[in-house]
Amino acid sequence: MGMMEGKAVLVTGAGRGVGRGIALAMAKAGAAVVVNDLGVALTGEGEESASPAEQVVEEIRALGGQAVANHDSVAEWDGAQAMVQAAIDSFGRIDAVVNNAGNLRDVIFHKMEPEDFRAVIDVHLMGSFHTSRAAAPFFKDQGSGAFVHMTSSTGLVGNFGQANYAAAKLGIVGMSKCIAIDMQRFGVRSNAVAPWAWTRMVSSIPTDTPEQQKRVEGLKKLDADKIGPFCAALCSDGGKDVTGQVFGVRNNEIYLFSQSRPIRTAHTAEGWTPETITERVFPQFANDFYPLHRSGDVFTWDPV
Repeated sequence: MGMMEGKAVLVTGAGRGVGRGIALAMAKAGAAVVVNDLGVALTGEGEESASPAEQVVEEIRALGGQAVANHDSVAEWDGAQAMVQAAIDSFGRIDAVVNNAGNLRDVIFHKMEPEDFRAVIDVHLMGSFHTSRAAAPFFKDQGSGAFVHMTSSTGLVGNFGQANYAAAKLGIVGMSKCIAIDMQRFGVRSNAVAPWAWTRMVSSIPTDTPEQQKRVEGLKKLDADKIGPFCAALCSDGGKDVTGQVFGVRNNEIYLFSQSRPIRTAHTAEGWTPETITERVFPQFANDFYPLHRSGDVFTWDPV
């Protein structure tokens, strides 16, 4: 008996990489899995094949598990409804949703077009909303359920050429926390996970400089299958008291991230003017300002 025995899970973007690893980990833990994947290019455009989801389904069935494929888009409200309904129709229930589907449109900000921004928001942020909202009534009625949303160190720390991706991924953190607050009384949990893994998405990172080449070589050591066991643990009954948190998984390391809280305050009885702010507040706060770190500046040690 695995920790997810008797439960049904929807995993989006599960045809490759991190999503595939999560779907397989859920199945190994005993869950029945809806394997969602569009089978499109990295940008989210142009259908490559509908086969990745089917291949993962076959892998799960070969393990003795239950799985069905779904090829709807998380960017569409009706598509998300169909994914959740597939779990109900196939397995009679839905117990967890893992929002993993993603795309990239990396462009330096002053060259980023509205479509570059919107395309990433639609899949990551709106997609996570669509699938979560589709499952929420079922979770409420049964008095249980778990959401796992994929965030990123790009949103939590920052990276070059990814303003669209960062906006989506940090937005997901805020959404996850508010879902946790709204649905706590119904026994529903919601957490965010930042995965480090060598996948199709990070394989698009440029290698034009020695520094970039060194970074990519480090990223190649990150195993996409390491994320799945943590997601299964979060969605299991063993994770019933864990909600509203932000985690990271990087090979054999698991992180708990801080959340935004005030760290300094400045007060005056007379009220502030632009002049007194620049004279007193900025210098007072300067020692605690965050530098313009990128993810790689913070996570500098080799993965273990």
